[in-house]
Amino acid sequence: MLSIMRKKAGSWILKVLLGVIAVVFVFWGFGTRNSDKVDKVASVNGEIITKEEYQEQYKDLIEEFRRSPGENFNEDLIKNLKLDERALESLIERRLMLSEAEKLNFQVTEEELDANITRMPAFQRGGRFDDSTYRRVLSYLNIKPEAFKTMQREAILIEKLRVFITESVKVSEKEAMEWHQWENAKVDIDVVQFKPSGYKAIGFTKEEEKAFYEKNKNAYKTEPMIKIQFVRFNPEDYRLKIDITGEEIQEYYESNPEEFETPKTVEARHILIKVEPDTGEETIQKTEQRALAVMRLAKEGKDFAGLAKQYSEAPDKDTGGYLGVFQKEKMVKPLAEKAFSMKAGEISEPVRSQLGWHVIRVEKVNEAIVLSEKEAKAKIKEKMQEEKAKNLAYDEAEAMYDMSLDMEELHKAAKEKNHNVITTDFFSQKNVVKGISNQDKFKSVALSLFEGDISEVHDFGDGYYILQLTEKIPEKIPELHEIGEKIRADLLKDKLNQKAAGDADIFLAALKKGVPMDTESRKYNLRPFTTGFFKRDDMIPEIGYERDVSREAFKLSRKNPLPEHTIKGNNGYYVIRFRNRYEPDPKE
Repeated sequence: MLSIMRKKAGSWILKVLLGVIAVVFVFWGFGTRNSDKVDKVASVNGEIITKEEYQEQYKDLIEEFRRSPGENFNEDLIKNLKLDERALESLIERRLMLSEAEKLNFQVTEEELDANITRMPAFQRGGRFDDSTYRRVLSYLNIKPEAFKTMQREAILIEKLRVFITESVKVSEKEAMEWHQWENAKVDIDVVQFKPSGYKAIGFTKEEEKAFYEKNKNAYKTEPMIKIQFVRFNPEDYRLKIDITGEEIQEYYESNPEEFETPKTVEARHILIKVEPDTGEETIQKTEQRALAVMRLAKEGKDFAGLAKQYSEAPDKDTGGYLGVFQKEKMVKPLAEKAFSMKAGEISEPVRSQLGWHVIRVEKVNEAIVLSEKEAKAKIKEKMQEEKAKNLAYDEAEAMYDMSLDMEELHKAAKEKNHNVITTDFFSQKNVVKGISNQDKFKSVALSLFEGDISEVHDFGDGYYILQLTEKIPEKIPELHEIGEKIRADLLKDKLNQKAAGDADIFLAALKKGVPMDTESRKYNLRPFTTGFFKRDDMIPEIGYERDVSREAFKLSRKNPLPEHTIKGNNGYYVIRFRNRYEPDPKE
């Protein structure tokens, strides 16, 4: 949110949010709360954002981007996207919004909260809320029901605030123009990059090595190592115990008809002749005549896709007006009504929607299909067996959990129930735990335990688990002789980094005195390059995602072509110089 606010200075969104914001302090260190030590990264209106909250948000954000298609997601991209900053901004935004919702006295009743949760499809079976499914899903997500209710209550409050704000917002022409100019402006710059990796190795003394260790030794602190015993309850082991009767299959079939229905769909193309809102009758008639002319060409046998590319004014014209395969309710109503009344190969008369006149060609009609109970029997049986197997596994895991708490030993309860107990090697957050498919969730639960603790039942995707932490090796700072090789490598990296930074500063100072960039570059055996035009949020050509470079580039002008300081990036230090700027056409 902070980055958005910086971008939208002077716009309506900032004016609204200024009423929300009070005081934010960012610490990235340690603090205290109620006299108890708490890892603290930020304080919002006096309320702490803990390191644990931040790490969880950061991990979730990484997973979200990792699942996004089309990205070669790796550590470099994580750094370039500055996901650490985005995670903190997201947490700060949430706290601020909740604070404002409280000031406005927004409330969420228990009835409202329960209704919201029971409506969630993830917790339903046969179209109804199922408590067993609810508990199992939360177990898989490693969330306690109380914590989930708190999260949902906060989400509802934030949504109420969002609706309250947006429904009262008016965007003026001036503000829309400000946004347009900000979003679509482009800049072109000259760049010289000083890479630490481009320098030869720099020597250092034993005294420097020791001093570097003393200054930075906390950064080399080892993570705690733990050893875990666990029992796994695999639903697949319970399938043979389950028998599904014909009556159960019939009841499921009758209770969930939507699962066995494939609705009618149409595959079509269209050609759109736009009609602007509030257009006069004379213009409407002229646009209809244009649509009729195109329709006649199509009915004469001209290639419809080619006509769409030539005449259509819709965004899909480049794909020949292809609308894809769609259900009736998923398309603009007048267009859908007409398309669903046509046969494959037919071309329609012009149809009027709020967008304009559509000429439609239906490529294919897929009639609705309803599976009979006999056809659906195998699918129903498989699904019910899977569901019942999960329930049996979960119930047995719950019984084992209760017994292990009474005995205070997981392996004793497992022996009593004739279940196998597995013991891990020592591991930390960075290690891979052998035999575990869901590493992140397993380690998240394991590392949250105190020595001797027995976890609740958790769903890790391949079964239900109960964990007990049996041994723990605390964190420590290694001695210099133990990590000497690492210290020397980091010291060399630090010296090369300082050298690159120093040379970049000298280089910029020379440019400010009027020395040509090409001339000064030759002293360092470097080559200046030109990026070409890019927008604020674009990847910079030949550089990549460098937000600080982009931010400084848009501050430059012909009058002030050089930045005040060199710019530290992900791969060295940048000196940039203004070359040109493009301002978007207001007509756009």
